[in-house]
Formats: sequence, structure tokens, C-alpha cells
Amino acid sequence: MTWRIVEISSNSKLELKLNYMVVRNEEGIKKVFIPEIAVLIIESTAVSMTAALLCELTRQEIKIVFCDEKRNPYGEMTPYYGTSDCVEKIKSQISWDRTTIDIIWAEIVKHKIVNQSRILETNGFKHEGSMLLDYSKEVLPGDTTNREGHAAKVYFNKIFGEHFSRRDDDPINSALNYGYTILLSAVNRCIAAFGYSTILGVFHSNNSNPFNLGCDLMEPFRTEIDKQVLSMKFTLFGPEQKRKILNVLNNIVTIDGKRNYILNAIRIYVQSFFTAMEERNPSKIKFHETAHDEAEVHEGSGIL
Repeated sequence: MTWRIVEISSNSKLELKLNYMVVRNEEGIKKVFIPEIAVLIIESTAVSMTAALLCELTRQEIKIVFCDEKRNPYGEMTPYYGTSDCVEKIKSQISWDRTTIDIIWAEIVKHKIVNQSRILETNGFKHEGSMLLDYSKEVLPGDTTNREGHAAKVYFNKIFGEHFSRRDDDPINSALNYGYTILLSAVNRCIAAFGYSTILGVFHSNNSNPFNLGCDLMEPFRTEIDKQVLSMKFTLFGPEQKRKILNVLNNIVTIDGKRNYILNAIRIYVQSFFTAMEERNPSKIKFHETAHDEAEVHEGSGIL
């Protein structure tokens, strides 16, 4: 089972040997069993990788995220083929029923807003939390009245302060953006694994965005990143904060009546989304709920 989130943060050489990723750097040689890796983050531009390793990581459906010279996530590697019937699945994806799309998008937005409302209530903003619950009940197919946008304005201005803006260049936004990028990568990994295209979104449709569908499907999980950033006290966003955010993917949540790590919950959710779309049955989609013992995590991330 894949569960490790591995980050390479220093000058290193990575190569393949007997189903292990071998990491050579100033600290010595370390080996990581490839089937255990869920996400590999190349944070330093001073990292070299063999083509054999890249191919094997891609073959085993391991998401690889590359960072720029400022150590911010910049791009990712996605395999061409997730399943043997991917052509048929993408043809089906192109012709998905618009009515079903609009209803399912409304459900995604609704659950995102409900999760935001819970965070507000947990942090003492009961009035605003109640307001967002009302918003969630007003979401129409396709979210034509933009309840998502109205909820976001209330939500962010309360949990991070009245003067907070998602457009600002500050440590909080750096942490949120980092977390959202890792989350998006995990969702994209599942989309590709099930044989569908990340490009064709149900709401997002930016011509320059190769991950429109991933941006759609990640929405209900964004609050898991928000909670972690909100719980952290920091003035600079550095390696320690990144490690904590990486570990969010190993937090425990409940989905389909069972406890799962978020990485597994994402896979269950994404698969249920495709089932709902193919069967034109929005009730098939499965959303997560945060477990009561939120502190329980699986320490599966590491920086090498």
C-alpha cells in the first residue's frame, strides 16, 4: 500500500535499484521501497534523477511534484495511461451528461461549504458557521448563484482575519498554496490511475490548466489543509511547516462509514465520482468527514 510522502530537499542523485529509489547526497545513501511511495516531491533544483527511475515511478502510479528555484511547487508528472481502457473512458468523459454534471458540482460545493462551516464553529464563529450552513442549503445545480464564492469570503475573513486576502504574498498564503498543490497532486494521481483525463473539468475550464478536473474534485478536501495551517503558529514558511502540511494526507477521516487515511479517502471519493458520472446517479458519490480523533495521523512523510 502506498503511504509515504517523500520530499527531496537537498542536492541529491536519485536512481533505481531493485524496486528501491536510491538517494545519494552529502548525508550518505538512503533507500526507499518504491511501492510504499504515494507522492515524491522534488523540492530542490539541484536534484538529478535517472530516466529509469522516472519511468518506474510513473509506471507504479507515483505522483512526482517538481518545485522551482524558490522551492514552490511548479509542475507534476502524470502518466499517459492509467488503465487499458482509458480511450473509452475519455470518450465517455467528453460526453458526460450536463444535467448530472451540474447536480454533482452542486454537491461538491455543498460539502465544501459544510466543511468550512464546521471549522468556523469549531473556532468560535458560530454565527458565521450557521450562515455558511444556510449557504450550503441554497446551492443550486451548477452553483449558478455562486454560493461557493460568498461562503469563501466569509470563511477566510474570519479564520485568518478581516484583512486577509488570498491574493497576498505572505506566509499563510504560501502555506495554503503549498498544501493545495500537494492535495491537487494526490487527486490528479487518482484521476490518471482510473484512466480519465485531468484536463476536462466539470466546472474549471481554463485552457492553460492541464488539471481542471483535479481542481474540481479537490474542493471538499481543501479544508483539511486550512485546519492544519490555522493550527500552526509561524511567521516564516519553512521546512518544518512543510513537513506538517505534508502529513495532512496521512490524517484520519471517515468515508463510506469507514476510517481511512486522507490519501485513501481521496481515491475512494474520486472513484465514486466517476461511478456517479458514468451511471448518471449523483447519489453514488461518497464524501469524507473528519474523524473525531483528528490528532491521529500516520507519520508517513519524510524529507531527505
